[in-house]
Amino acid sequence: MQKKSFIIGMSSMLLVLTIGGCSLGFPGVYRIDIPQGNLVNNSKIADVKVGMEPRQVRYLLGTPLITDSFNQNRWDYFYSLHKDNKTTVEHHVSIFFADGRVAEIKDQLKP
Repeated sequence: MQKKSFIIGMSSMLLVLTIGGCSLGFPGVYRIDIPQGNLVNNSKIADVKVGMEPRQVRYLLGTPLITDSFNQNRWDYFYSLHKDNKTTVEHHVSIFFADGRVAEIKDQLKP
């Protein structure tokens, strides 16, 4: 009886350690960087000028990640990069159009 409870206790402790170890990761294990969204950087955004047509913006930055169905005059580009499961870089650019031309560019970089 005592041997059976010892085996159950050791099995449950081994299970808890195994599950806990999976969430922490093993030291020295390579973790890939996970980019998501449109890759927008400062040089690409600097090429976008007030007065450009939407087709020119689409050529420079690509298709917007978010298109507001209620406001066709706003395009949002979002990019995030998760490095080593620790640091995150987020870049959000909103481009506003008026009369078929770029009217305003809002650039937000969050390191």
